Amino acid sequence: MESQFLFVTCQVGSEPTIKKKLAEDGLCFAFSRPGFLTFKLPEPHTLFEPLSLSNPFVRSFGLCLGKVAAETIEERAQRVWDQVADNRFDRLHVWPRDRAPAGHRNFHPGMDAASFAAEEVLLKTASPEQLTPRDTFPEGKLARRNDRVLDCILVDPQEWWIGAHCVDRWVQKWPGGFWTGEEPVEMISRAYFKMSEALAWVSWPVKPGQRCVELGCAPGGASQALLSRGLRVVGIDPAAVDAKVVDHPNFQHIRKRSSDVRLRDFQEFQWLTADMSIAPSDTLDEVERIVCHRANRVWGLILTLKLNDWNLAEQIPSYLERVRSWGYSRVRVRQLSHNRQEICLAGLRPTRKVRRRSHNRRALP
Repeated sequence: MESQFLFVTCQVGSEPTIKKKLAEDGLCFAFSRPGFLTFKLPEPHTLFEPLSLSNPFVRSFGLCLGKVAAETIEERAQRVWDQVADNRFDRLHVWPRDRAPAGHRNFHPGMDAASFAAEEVLLKTASPEQLTPRDTFPEGKLARRNDRVLDCILVDPQEWWIGAHCVDRWVQKWPGGFWTGEEPVEMISRAYFKMSEALAWVSWPVKPGQRCVELGCAPGGASQALLSRGLRVVGIDPAAVDAKVVDHPNFQHIRKRSSDVRLRDFQEFQWLTADMSIAPSDTLDEVERIVCHRANRVWGLILTLKLNDWNLAEQIPSYLERVRSWGYSRVRVRQLSHNRQEICLAGLRPTRKVRRRSHNRRALP
């Protein structure tokens, strides 16, 4: 089975940035709703051919197999399986497109009751020849590398779009690229989820007992996530931090702006995180001041950069190049599912050469 169309899901507001970049890459825009886009590819691709699409604002993507529409959820589910009748899948991913910008009237992107209901009906109506039974995999919805996934995106209440992808990277294991925590937690702020997702995404070699400094730590959500992984954390922020974090034995709060802290006081840290309500260039200025000092040797960075103007997306390549110039050869950027109008930029210094297996991944177009 082949398709000449690509689907993309994203945060509402980032669509123009994605359209512009993919047009430059030779893809023709076809159809959209807020948070959901399709593009015509220059040539057909086979259903489970590995594809590479590098864009920090793309939350998930895959080959588009068209749409199904019907009055009832049962009718829509049956039409999905009819449309992919001759193909077998390892996993099923069902998720809704974003209905509003992240944070608008407390809207949080992610799964909802409608997507769970659609998933339940789809699983009940699938035949063993079409979908591997869910109980075969104890980890549930989390796919594995090389799994063949059937995607079902709830674009409108009575309109679903279907697609497919083959898992070859971490973010493709979760439905729609939405990271979810393994266990419920009484979080201090949304920053807890942002940092937890960032740590899972980058998979840096963070170990208990290592030291991390956080710039802009108040009210303490990100520090809470770091502490839960056994790190020793120093949070720098003139504002107050929640007592749950302040009372933790592995946390120290410095009630100052980071610019008022002596540079040599950063020499014991292996990791640096920052989430400050300032322009991206100002965040990078402050981080550069610290990591480029001769006494400091910070191994890795996880930085939240605020995009108060979407036009700042044009500057992302220069942000990446700037971080590389500090000696961080592994630099990545992504708009996390728990980000709002911001991106997560991560950088890691080389420590030792790791032999990696190359993957035959075909770039688009």
